[in-house]
Amino acid sequence: MPKRTRGLKGWEWRHVENKKLVYTVYFVLRLSVVGMLVAQFFNRNYENVLLCVLTLVLFMLPSAFERRLHIDLPDTLEIIILLFIYAAEILGEIQSYYTHFHGWDTMLHTMNGFLCAAIGFALVDILNREEKVSLHLSPFFVAVTAFCFSMTIGVLWEFFEFSMDQFVLFDMQKDTVINTISTVNLDPNHGTTAVIVKGIQDVILVLEDGTQMPLGLGGYLDVGLIDTMKDLFVNFIGAVVFSAIGYFYVKGRGKGSFATRFIPRFQRRPAAPAAEDTPPDPPGA
Repeated sequence: MPKRTRGLKGWEWRHVENKKLVYTVYFVLRLSVVGMLVAQFFNRNYENVLLCVLTLVLFMLPSAFERRLHIDLPDTLEIIILLFIYAAEILGEIQSYYTHFHGWDTMLHTMNGFLCAAIGFALVDILNREEKVSLHLSPFFVAVTAFCFSMTIGVLWEFFEFSMDQFVLFDMQKDTVINTISTVNLDPNHGTTAVIVKGIQDVILVLEDGTQMPLGLGGYLDVGLIDTMKDLFVNFIGAVVFSAIGYFYVKGRGKGSFATRFIPRFQRRPAAPAAEDTPPDPPGA
C-alpha cells in the first residue's frame, strides 16, 4: 500500500527546491567572504575580520526572517539583498570601492530606497488583505506608506552614520571637495548676507601648535553634508520608483510579474490532512 506522509515535510522540501538559485548565490558569496576573512586574519587586519563575521551574520538574516515570520521572500529580492550586503561590506569597505568608484555609494543608497519601499509595501499590503485586521487602505495610501517607510529607514541610517562620525570618529559620511561656498560667516557686517567664494583651490589646516598643513585636495572640503543630502535624494528616487510600481500592482491586484519579484508575502502552509479524511487500512493490510 502507498506510504502515508505526515506533517509538512513535503511543503518544506518543495520550498527548498524553489530556492536552489538563492542557495547557490548564498554559497558562492559566503565562500568568498570566508576566503576574505582568512586573508584579513593573516594580514592582521582584525577590524576587517570582524566586518567579515558581521557579513556572514547578515547573510543568515533573510532565511531566518522567513522561518520566524512565516513569509516567503521572492528569489529576486533575496538575491539582491545578499548582493547588496556583499557590495556594501566586502566590496565597499574592505575593497575600498566607496573611494575607488565615485558612484558606488550612490548606487547602493538608490537600491536601498527601492528595497525598503518593497519591504514597507509588503508589510502594509499584507495587513491590508488580512481579514482579521481592520485596515483597508487605497492603492495610493499603500504606496505613500511604502514611500514613507523607505525614507524613514534612509534617515535613520544617516543618523547612524552621523553618530559614528561624531562619537567614534569614523568617516561614514564621506567628505566632498568643492570649489565654491556660500556662507554668512564671512559677512563683514556680521549679518545674514551670504558671501559667495568661488575658485577655491586648496585648504590649509592650522594645528594647535601652529603647524600649517596644506591638504592639496584641489578645493574646499565639505564634511559630510553634501554626501548625506545626495544619499537621501537617491533614496528618495528609489522609493518613488518602487512606490509607483506598487501602486499599479495593487490597482491591478497582481497583474504583471515584475512587482511580485520584490514583494515578500505570507507563505500559507497547506493544512495537514485530518485523521478522519484518511481512509482506513483494509483488513489484513
